[in-house]
Amino acid sequence: MTLAARALGFGFRDRLVGRGFEGHFDGREITCLLGPNGSGKTTLLRTLLGVLPAREGEVRLDDQPLASFTARHRARRIAYVPQAAESYFEFTVRELVEMGRTAHGGLFARPGRADREAAERSLDRLGIASLAGRPLDRLSGGERQLALIARALASEAPTLVMDEPTANLDFANQSRVLDEIAKLRDGGCTILFTTHHPDHALRIADRAILLREGVVIAQGAAEEILNSENLSRLYGRPVEVIPVSSAERGATRVCVAR
Repeated sequence: MTLAARALGFGFRDRLVGRGFEGHFDGREITCLLGPNGSGKTTLLRTLLGVLPAREGEVRLDDQPLASFTARHRARRIAYVPQAAESYFEFTVRELVEMGRTAHGGLFARPGRADREAAERSLDRLGIASLAGRPLDRLSGGERQLALIARALASEAPTLVMDEPTANLDFANQSRVLDEIAKLRDGGCTILFTTHHPDHALRIADRAILLREGVVIAQGAAEEILNSENLSRLYGRPVEVIPVSSAERGATRVCVAR
């Protein structure tokens, strides 16, 4: 499956956040969207998903205009993990995760056996099966974030779009989520995610897009564009990318703000 943007302008009815965005996302690849607060990352994601209409240009899914697909068809092809937010509904974790199967049955259809099994696999994969019966309003922010990711996994969509999937997670759970994202890529998924941590992109991303004030200042292979010069320009302060090595991961790189 291919998701692409052509000369895309994104924003709101009364304000254009960015314009001229070109992007192409397809199988077995992780793309990381990096940028400071207010750079337009979430607005761009929501436009690529069809939640917000394109202000200029277009988004295409499998070389067809995204707007030509029904919301259910889009949901079968692209799953979205939003940033964790407060919930005012008394759903349990299991019920939330089973909602990831809505596109396969319908908004008011009861989950079938296949839906329940897909939900259980997702809960097990993220290590939160013990939380299945707990109401969402009794979860920590990190637990709620893991539940949202499990919901997306249960959809079995070939493309995952994740808005800061490691937000509110402790170090161990950040590592777990990054490892699972890499495994999904290795299994054939297309993944686009945002983060405030360049180290996360250095760890798992194949490609990176650097967005500042709605403008792409660099994009391409992560190994090439995630360097000291580009990251310093992106964040407006000196950033040094340092090579390190470990027995487990071999040679890698980390970021240090100077």
